[in-house]
Amino acid sequence: MKNIKIETTLEVYDSVSELPVAIQKVINKAHEARKKAYAPYSHFNVGAAILLDNGEIIEGNNQENAAFPSGLCAERVAAFYAGSKFPKMAFKALAITAGSIKNVNETPIPPCGACRQSLAEYEVNQKTPIEVYFMGEKGKVVKATSVKSLLPLIFDSSYL
Repeated sequence: MKNIKIETTLEVYDSVSELPVAIQKVINKAHEARKKAYAPYSHFNVGAAILLDNGEIIEGNNQENAAFPSGLCAERVAAFYAGSKFPKMAFKALAITAGSIKNVNETPIPPCGACRQSLAEYEVNQKTPIEVYFMGEKGKVVKATSVKSLLPLIFDSSYL
């Protein structure tokens, strides 16, 4: 038998103001996107924003549906739109902000597994890491230096 140890180091910032100005702008766009989310069932609004290599910031928000599996998370809405509008453009950073409309959430909320897997595909294809910043509605911000650090045993096309 052999053990494999997997470790991830994340950076935690006390507030958005501690981040570089360019990243603050991306987080602000994620906040704006969250306000436009369609979440009538969970009442849990998520906003995402992706900074592209060309400086464009693409926004997305969660879109729910009464047939629950038919909805889509904010991160994938933003990623799929960015991939369709700017197919050759690398993702530099992703910012996510999330919270319930019933109470204020200050706990950093990372992307779900399906979003991590989808984002990993972009990271593998572009051959450069995507920084991931996530937070609640306010408060602390967590930074992962890459999607792979959030999903270390990624499944990619090399297995096919």
